[in-house]
Amino acid sequence: MICLKILRFYQKFLSPLKPAACRYYPSCSEYALWQFQKKNFFLAFFSTFFRILRCNPFFKGGFDYPRVSKNFYPINLCFKPIFLAKKQLCFLYIPYKNKSFYLIKIIFKRTNQ
Repeated sequence: MICLKILRFYQKFLSPLKPAACRYYPSCSEYALWQFQKKNFFLAFFSTFFRILRCNPFFKGGFDYPRVSKNFYPINLCFKPIFLAKKQLCFLYIPYKNKSFYLIKIIFKRTNQ
């Protein structure tokens, strides 16, 4: 999807040129990336749009994980992606409301023992 490529380009090349200023965790670009990966275009666009509107000095900020809908019980999905050679990526689904979950991404560093 073109939106994902634009977001990754922004994260890799444009975001490092300016100081970190997002009031939320995960950052607005990471939040948008997750939304476009897990939702259809229109829902992802509006969720991202309203998140960016909230990212200003009039809102407190803090943790704002994306909410996704699933038709199964929350489970931990862990895998070792190729682009994170010595790291393991986990997605946690934390129950929110009726068939809705917070999506949390955790990256673990692998240690050689």
